[in-house]
Amino acid sequence: MVPADLGVSSATELDGATVCIQTGTTTELNLADYFRVNGMSYEPVPIETNAEAQQQYLAGACDVYTTDVSGLAATRAGFENPGSHVILPEVISKEPLGPAVRHGDEQWSDIVRWTLNALIAAEEYGVTLDNLEEMAAAPTDNPEINRLLGTEGNLGEMFGLDAEWAVRAIGVAGNYGEIFAATIGADTPIGLERGLNAQYTEGGLLYSPPFR
Repeated sequence: MVPADLGVSSATELDGATVCIQTGTTTELNLADYFRVNGMSYEPVPIETNAEAQQQYLAGACDVYTTDVSGLAATRAGFENPGSHVILPEVISKEPLGPAVRHGDEQWSDIVRWTLNALIAAEEYGVTLDNLEEMAAAPTDNPEINRLLGTEGNLGEMFGLDAEWAVRAIGVAGNYGEIFAATIGADTPIGLERGLNAQYTEGGLLYSPPFR
């Protein structure tokens, strides 16, 4: 992320820039790799926390602030003038984020994993907050939707839940796409596009295993 008045539109234009970077993180290593690959130099401005990074960046102590794209977007949304700052288009590492659980708790791990799968599958099959109650009331012509919503099969029993577990999960805030749009999507202050975080049918990487 850079101030808009810096006039930079690509990370490839940052040769010689000062960069606020949180020490001891993979972001620090990714930054070094990116500049090395592109034959550029930079001057690191080490910081300890995201709050310190914001303070230093806004004070002009560095030209650039780098962290995960979602973190940059959330940080920018909290600025007094978000439009005065630009998130550059290059994504310089592949570090997908997702839910994590304590090692060794296999049942809870299964529940968390399949809850995420349910939200992703619900988006793929068109199950939304608006039609959830109707679709869950009786079996549909699509057996995968039926297994997702518990009107067919016994997936919930496999990890200790009842047949309506996915219905309750979707009923909180909708399917994956609805949650994304409402919390961090393009029409929110954070303003993230789906990109690779879209369904595989839309050019993204998201898909769920079959509900069997």
